[in-house]
Amino acid sequence: MNIPLSILDLAAVVQGSTPAESFRRSLDLAQHAERWGYNRYWLAEHHNMPGVASSATSLVIGYIAQGTSTIRVGSGGIMLPNHAPLVIAEQFGTLESMYPGRIDLGLGRAPGSDQLTARALRRGLGSDGHDFPEQLSELRAYFNPSLDPDSDARPIGVRAVPGEGLNIPIWLLGSSGFSARLAAQLGLPFSFASHFAPDYLLAALELYRSSFKPSEALEKPYAMVGVNIIVADTDEEARRIATSHEQQFLNIIRGRTGQLPPPVDSMDALWTPQEKAIVRDKLSYSLAGSPDTIREKLPAIIKQTGADELIVTASAYDHAARLRSYELLAEVAASL
Repeated sequence: MNIPLSILDLAAVVQGSTPAESFRRSLDLAQHAERWGYNRYWLAEHHNMPGVASSATSLVIGYIAQGTSTIRVGSGGIMLPNHAPLVIAEQFGTLESMYPGRIDLGLGRAPGSDQLTARALRRGLGSDGHDFPEQLSELRAYFNPSLDPDSDARPIGVRAVPGEGLNIPIWLLGSSGFSARLAAQLGLPFSFASHFAPDYLLAALELYRSSFKPSEALEKPYAMVGVNIIVADTDEEARRIATSHEQQFLNIIRGRTGQLPPPVDSMDALWTPQEKAIVRDKLSYSLAGSPDTIREKLPAIIKQTGADELIVTASAYDHAARLRSYELLAEVAASL
């Protein structure tokens, strides 16, 4: 059961740290991940969140790509309604020109922020995500004008330089059936955000696979599934490390954002039974344990979802613990 593993990084800012330190840690992780055989290293667009440093996602992708040599680097994802499609075409055309054959463009239609921030980002754009298919068509036409022979998708006479003629894989990301259906119709790879929104995962995957139409980009469906995984030498250590992410998610459901907190011995004093149930439900596609525990439990997720690839996030307060987690996970995956 050999399945490609990739990494989703939010460039987390831990308590007492800075974004500058987060970027250095992300680059260090990417360099290690390249040696450990990970397939891709993706960064996510979020805004107005003190604990997430990857808001200028294209810039961070360039920083990671510059410091690595073989691992694919991309977005998981760019929230397209926040941007003019031409700008994204130019940015990723630039990245692909600098780091040919290594850049992925994962796209989502969520704001990646609160509504107030979304309005600040989209000032003058007039998009709230309802026209995502039209934005996607325009973006794809900048890369490949043959997709738009009548110039309906993009303004007449406007070209993306660099961008036009470059083969940059486009992925659709989502947590519902909308992007699954659209990815299937267009014959694009699809990634589901089950690491924080698992409820519609299996239904979306079924919709994607059953509706898929082959395209120049992809002959058959290709689905990547998001999972939270912490691996440590013992189950107890892994569960303790994972409490940082649980605390952060607890704060989110309470309407607060902040930097990633240090782990605690027990969450019992921090959440109510109702909050515990909500967090555990939203993080149901999460594993924390020793290599033996992960080796035992991970195949069930692969079998249940039929995933072609897993993209893993490991929110650990301690950088050394995060590195160790991904190293152990790579060893587990190689032994499956």
